[in-house]
Amino acid sequence: QVQLVESGGGLVQAGGSLRLSCAASGGMFSSYAMAWFRQAPGKEREFVAANSGSGSSTYYADSVKGRFTISRDNAKNTVYLQMNNLKPEDTAVYYCAASRRRYGSSRSRDYDYWGQGTQVTVSS
Repeated sequence: QVQLVESGGGLVQAGGSLRLSCAASGGMFSSYAMAWFRQAPGKEREFVAANSGSGSSTYYADSVKGRFTISRDNAKNTVYLQMNNLKPEDTAVYYCAASRRRYGSSRSRDYDYWGQGTQVTVSS
């Protein structure tokens, strides 16, 4: 069983930056593809970014390309989401997810473990 704990959320002004972290425990971290999803009030959960177990392959939603960067440190069992040039529409609860698949996916059903989420609020 893998446990995921997100941190780093908060309130930021539009144009600002935040870095989210997700610490994993209970599994072989480097064997899991990792991803970030988000869910805004009244909306469905949506894919943000993912990377493969080695971190060599990354995937992004079109809405965050060029602004967000996913990375991981397998020695620390941690995945990160660097968010720059934040916009009010980025406001959501951000969830970390782990998949037993080697490569990431944009489909939430491909992920086996989920964190509790961290709130990101971007003010205009």
